[in-house]
Order: sequence, then structure tokens, then C-alpha cells
Amino acid sequence: MLVVEDEPSLAESIKYSLERECCRVVIASDGELAMELAREQRPSLVLLDLMLPKLSGFDVCRQMRQESTVPIMILTAKDGEADKVAGLELGADDYMTKPFSMRELVSRVRAHLRRAAMTGAGAARRDDLEVLRGGPVELDIARHEARVRGQQVKLTPKEFALLALFLERKGRLLTRDLLIAELWGDDYFGDTKTLDVHVKRLRHKIELQPNQPAHLVTVRGLGYRYLDGDTAAA
Repeated sequence: MLVVEDEPSLAESIKYSLERECCRVVIASDGELAMELAREQRPSLVLLDLMLPKLSGFDVCRQMRQESTVPIMILTAKDGEADKVAGLELGADDYMTKPFSMRELVSRVRAHLRRAAMTGAGAARRDDLEVLRGGPVELDIARHEARVRGQQVKLTPKEFALLALFLERKGRLLTRDLLIAELWGDDYFGDTKTLDVHVKRLRHKIELQPNQPAHLVTVRGLGYRYLDGDTAAA
């Protein structure tokens, strides 16, 4: 795991807690070093501060997402909704603000790693669903590839898993609580904003008119539904 944090005492505290509980940790104290280590070490998850020397956390998140589908969890003192949405829309999978409980951090990290492992195991068991299709979308589970209208598109692990859930259950209402439990686990501490931003990102990748979706539609006050047809809904 890669921890990108420029405050030495906090970085070491996170490293100690995570290595005691679940995984080996390397630390980057600035944005440029974070990119070097991400390319060299290929971490299974990245904990990323936003206020960094040399290269901001937003820039690091953008570059990492262009190069990799590694899960990214932002860990920052920036607690404004605009910052949270910006980080998630750049491709982060989760957002946690400082000050925080180390116990909660470890729990979230373990949940992300567990869900990633379960997603991989689930894909391996779905031989009869090796390729999922719905509307303009085709997901190759075995190769972890997505195509929209015949063109390959890049999805983060969370986006891929979310889209697979929708394609497996086309036409059915999937509540926000159900989707959060499936993707982040029952012990997820965040709010529904993270899910909603992931849905928004997916719409921009699969819909011709993201603001008037024909496939990934909202069921007001409840959740979302995936439709094969081309009739927009709200």
C-alpha cells in the first residue's frame, strides 16, 4: 500500500497501524515521489493527501487514474463538499477527512481490500457470465475490459464493479443502501455522495447525454435502475 502524506508523524502512525493490521506500507512525502513509487511498486491501494509539496494531491489523483485502476482513497483536511466531489470525479474511490479515527481508517482500508478480493473471486466464478451486455455497453469480466458502442473505455475498479452490478440486474431497482453494501461493505462509514459521484462518472462514460440518461436512470428517493432501451428517464 502507498501512503502519500507530507506530515512525517502522521505518515508513520498510519504506516504502523496498517502494517500491524493488514499490509505492507511505503510512504511518499510529496506528489512527485508518489508518482514514482506508484509506478515502481504497483500498490494495491493508495491513501492520498491533497495538500502536498511539488505536485498536488488532485494532480496525483488525475495522473494515477490515467495510468492505473488502483483504488485511491483520499485522506485530507479539506472537508468541503466541493473538494470531496472534485476528488471523487478525478477518479478517487473514497474520501476521508482529518482529523480521523485510526480505527475507522484501518476498517475502511480493510473493507476496500476485502471488496476488491471478493470482486475478483466473484468474476472468477461467473463463467456463464463472462461477458455482460446491456444497451451500448459490453463488459468482459475475465479480461476486465469495457466497451461502449464498440469503443474500449477505461473504468476504475469501483466503476467496473458498479456497472457489472447494473448489467447483472437490468431493469431492477437497486437502492443506494444495497449498492453501497455491495461495493464498499456493510461496515462502510461514508455517505451516499460517494456512490452518486461514481454513478455520475459512469454516465459520462456510457451515456450519449449524461444529463438525460437513457440507460443508468435515477429512481427518485430510492436508487438507480439500468435500462436496455433508449428512452431517457429521471
